[in-house]
Amino acid sequence: MEPTLGVHDEMSLLPIFLKLEERPGLLVGAGTVALEKVGSLLKTGVRLRVVAPEARPEIRTLAADGTLEWIERAFDPADLEGNFIVIAATNVPEVNAAVYRGCVERGIVCNSVDDIPNCDFFFGSVVTRGDLQIAISTAGESPAVAQRLRREIDTQLPEDLGEWLRNLGELRREVLDIHPRSDERKALLHQLAQRSVCESEACPSRLMAGSPQGSKKVEVEHPTKVAPGAASKGEVYLVGAGPGDPDLLTVKALRLIQSADLILHDDLVAHAILSLAPQAEIVNVGKRCGMKSITQDEINALMVEHARAGHSVVRLKSGDPLVFGRAAEEMTALRETGVAFEVVPGITSAFAAAAAIQASLTDRHSASNVIFSTGHHAQSHNDAALPAAEDATRVVYMPGRDLSLLAAQWRSEGLPAELPCVLVSRAGQIDQKVFATTLNELGDAPPMQAPSLLLAGWAVGAARTANPLENASFGRSAVPPGRIIIPDLPA
Repeated sequence: MEPTLGVHDEMSLLPIFLKLEERPGLLVGAGTVALEKVGSLLKTGVRLRVVAPEARPEIRTLAADGTLEWIERAFDPADLEGNFIVIAATNVPEVNAAVYRGCVERGIVCNSVDDIPNCDFFFGSVVTRGDLQIAISTAGESPAVAQRLRREIDTQLPEDLGEWLRNLGELRREVLDIHPRSDERKALLHQLAQRSVCESEACPSRLMAGSPQGSKKVEVEHPTKVAPGAASKGEVYLVGAGPGDPDLLTVKALRLIQSADLILHDDLVAHAILSLAPQAEIVNVGKRCGMKSITQDEINALMVEHARAGHSVVRLKSGDPLVFGRAAEEMTALRETGVAFEVVPGITSAFAAAAAIQASLTDRHSASNVIFSTGHHAQSHNDAALPAAEDATRVVYMPGRDLSLLAAQWRSEGLPAELPCVLVSRAGQIDQKVFATTLNELGDAPPMQAPSLLLAGWAVGAARTANPLENASFGRSAVPPGRIIIPDLPA
């Protein structure tokens, strides 16, 4: 037997946005609960009448200046006549119920505050950016949950979204005037909704909207050289892509990736992250294992060239852009050419690797320092005095495939043979792997798939102490969230 849908089962409510400007509306009640609704109602331009024997000072003030009308008496069913919308907000349930019954008899939609059975509609918790409104409803079950979700959504939406929507609306009207109804026009409108829109007449999105070719891409000629100090029309974002898991992107990084015109990415940026860009031209500018298909100067020129053309350029770097990402050279090039830029931090792989083995890099019992280095610099001569107990956690980015030289260098510095070492490959990604060993055996560690990272120190040993196995390798795909399972290695 099929279940019968209840009043508030899924799909029983129709989410709509009502135009109330100059429509007559009635609010029964003028206390604290009613006051909470007044602000929302007046923003719509409704002609609001309030009926109540007493009123809060704020409502009296609004009545005195003509913003609303206050009738100073108890509710009478005749008050409902001629209204488009009614809200019952008294502290007397019987009055609220009477208001609702009267509305049902007259075919008027009514909301009785905090009284679900006596409601035709519910007030949503609203996030606003200009003409953009996002309303959340729980069908009256938990306004607190709706408010919590509103706060979370509000923190994720950019403040300038309303201005962008206004410009996009202007473009939409231009497209409707210029282009006949067709699938191409529909595709063009969807394409424009994914792009940034600037005020300039040379804005690529505006040129695209006015192009007789409809949704076909408009080619804009880009200057190859920019005079130092010249003002930039576009902007470059140096964005950290994190260790590779899209869930570990920052909210801002995700927004920029999804709205970019051009993405210049490192070779190690995961495909799952690049697939989040619906509209951008995507160019691999990676320089990996000494194989340089593009020079740093050429990367700098690409950023400047496209920013000067008014494009939003995302320079996407694995991990954090300021940790071994050559960001200093790129920021210098952008400053010298007058191109505006912003740095968006990401989760560096050192933190993802530490999370993979559930080890604190600064365990207060064993590490008060963290040393970041690359494989090359980790093996270079170090004149600094070695702490007696080596109270630092060493993090080596790109340690290389042969770790025997690094192990020998550290042993010559006086590090003990039993110092815990952990290699982490593709930290934070679905095919993440971990190999735990000691400094004495580090030279015999198997090659790990790039990108890989080496953690060494007594702090990382704490994670291994919790597990009886000395050597370990595991894939993240079989590990439930929040747990580390390290199987036996084959003999």
